[in-house]
Amino acid sequence: MNWSSSFSRISNAAARAIPAAVFVLAVGLRVLNPPALDEIRARIFDAFQRMHPRAYQPVPVRIIDVDDETLTRLGQWPWPRTQVAALVDRLTALGAAPIAFDAVFAEPDRTSPSRLLPQWSSKEASPLLRAEIARLPDHDRVLAQAIARAQVVTGFTLTSDPTPSARPPAAKAGFAFAGEDPVAFVASYQGAVVNLPALEAAAAGNGHFTMTPEPDGMTRRVPLVLRFGDALYPSLVLEALRVYQGASSYGIKSSGGSGERSLGARTGIVSLKVGSLVVPTDAQGRAWVYYTEEVPARTIPAWKIFSEEFPADALTSCIVFVGTSAAGLKDLRATPLNPSAAGVSVHAQLAEQMLTRQWLQRPDWADGAEICFLIALGLALMLLLPRAGALWCAGLGAGAIGLAIAGSWYAFLRHGLLLDPVVPSLAALGIYLVASLMGFMRAEAERRQVRRAFGMYLSPVLVERLAQHPEQLKLGGERKIMTVLFLDIRGFTGLAEQQTAEEITRFINQFLTPMTREVMAQDGTIDKYVGDCLMAFWNAPLDDPQHARHACLAALGMRQQLVRFNQQLAEEHAKRGQAFDTVHIGIGVNTGECVVGNLGSEQRFNYSVLGDSVNLASRLEGQSKEYRLDMILGEGTQTAVPMMATVELDLIRVKGRQAPTRIFGLIGDETFARDEGFRALLPRHQQMLSAYRAQRWEEAAAAIHECLAFDTPRTRLRVFYQRYLERIDRYQTSPPPADWDGVFASASK
Repeated sequence: MNWSSSFSRISNAAARAIPAAVFVLAVGLRVLNPPALDEIRARIFDAFQRMHPRAYQPVPVRIIDVDDETLTRLGQWPWPRTQVAALVDRLTALGAAPIAFDAVFAEPDRTSPSRLLPQWSSKEASPLLRAEIARLPDHDRVLAQAIARAQVVTGFTLTSDPTPSARPPAAKAGFAFAGEDPVAFVASYQGAVVNLPALEAAAAGNGHFTMTPEPDGMTRRVPLVLRFGDALYPSLVLEALRVYQGASSYGIKSSGGSGERSLGARTGIVSLKVGSLVVPTDAQGRAWVYYTEEVPARTIPAWKIFSEEFPADALTSCIVFVGTSAAGLKDLRATPLNPSAAGVSVHAQLAEQMLTRQWLQRPDWADGAEICFLIALGLALMLLLPRAGALWCAGLGAGAIGLAIAGSWYAFLRHGLLLDPVVPSLAALGIYLVASLMGFMRAEAERRQVRRAFGMYLSPVLVERLAQHPEQLKLGGERKIMTVLFLDIRGFTGLAEQQTAEEITRFINQFLTPMTREVMAQDGTIDKYVGDCLMAFWNAPLDDPQHARHACLAALGMRQQLVRFNQQLAEEHAKRGQAFDTVHIGIGVNTGECVVGNLGSEQRFNYSVLGDSVNLASRLEGQSKEYRLDMILGEGTQTAVPMMATVELDLIRVKGRQAPTRIFGLIGDETFARDEGFRALLPRHQQMLSAYRAQRWEEAAAAIHECLAFDTPRTRLRVFYQRYLERIDRYQTSPPPADWDGVFASASK
């Protein structure tokens, strides 16, 4: 399809109508506010919290955590109620008030004497023993007595499943409200899991710990009030704060209440008052939690409470939430700052922000403000695009979006307001993109022709460069300092003989894919594949000041990929019951002056590189067999990466090249270069080379044995040193010529 001619035929009326249609659609979607937009908005607010979490301020709120170590020390959960009673007594003695349980004791304790006796037959226990056991106190009564002696807030949970026989939770405080009846706005539940009556009766407070995550599983808001039947019940956090302040009731302000201008609309709950605290909420009575990073001072493992060394004043007048972070008890919640936070920490953090009055709130006027912003920006773009052009409108749109983001961020930082700048901005941006897309597509059609013609055989970077500058489609090259890498599989011919054509094709594809990925990850360009060989280069077509380092990192990455590749092959062969030969590779890397550009003929050319440095890199890859190492660097590369872990291997004269060159083994990256063992190896290694080149054979052999003591699986030099010992043995038997200069003449490529 000819996009250019198609777009040129679009009438001016259609050009105005299409952006207008997008504008109406965007406004309509924002007014309807589908769940997807809510999720985008929530994720933006999550990002705000991650960028600027609430700063922890020491307040009298602590978590008594039944963590994994506590379960190991004190026994698995649920504990006998006598153990829970001991915890309550201990916390009370330490001055904690109130003590809020993020747990429900819904059933009688199975370890109580009265529950154990019926399980014994008359033969298992004598009448005297039965009588003694029967006189022991009931565990639930012991806990109820401990609760009565303390200020305890029991917790319960509400469920969506109807439970005809469910007993309503005990209400410890009443609700008063101003404005619309909040019962109409609060989430309603049909079932309840409540505490034993004796425990509820003894408690100073009773609150729900029901937290329904958002659709994406994130816990951002906590319902401060819920409905069971026709009655309202406070959350565990509210009850703890009520008992802490000595208040007797709650106040709810809804739309239409004093000071709230609802303009006849039923916008829901606005705030909830407990004692001296007025907590802003959303329409359903939920409070946004403003999380902090994990703070060790907030949490105390439960087992430490029973320790004699525990400070006597550590919990004086503290609100204490008793809960669990043990993974096996499954009370973990995903929050914007922690994917697996303990549920009890959500209650504690909400209590902290209430005491410090650090609110997060999304006011009821937020939706209207965001819609107005969308309308204003969209209309401005539609009016100005035909007159000012796409470039000026792009600046206008970018400025308006930047202002909206900055204003939203400021409102979050200074006032705790959650105003969404992105969803309206994206809608306005969509209007701009549609309005300017037709002109862009006209120019893009020409670029598409270039991409289609050359995308099959040129690198993606080069294709894009040619699309932007088609005049470069000509023969020619330039001289540059570049780094070239060759990689080859050792013994590939033998491997290929054992496999069918389909198997060897699959093998090569499996091998070259991760190797190519390492080159691309380090900004390299793949030049070509020749069978099992890969050639890549750096510093072209785009400049790369660290081309030598990136090539070395790619080589090290290939070594790691080879380990995974061999593991994968071993597993596949084991499943088929076949023997497996480990795959080995050789890599040569060299840095020097090359000619790079479009090389070939006038009929067809390829973006490639050539020169003596390229030939040397290929020879170095072949020398990995001689030196029994997988990675060999030329002197130019080693000079460019002094921070990496390298060792000099030899002074050699490769086939086809008269001048000798120093070659080096690449052992590891910058981190490994600082390894104490490697740093200790280097002087001994250099001593060995000096003695070898001076024909002090016994001294060289002794130095090699010293080096072997420092060799590890990470340095991989043991086989290399064995090769040098073989040379020394040969030279001791047949000494080299008198004019020997220490250069090793390689007879192979």
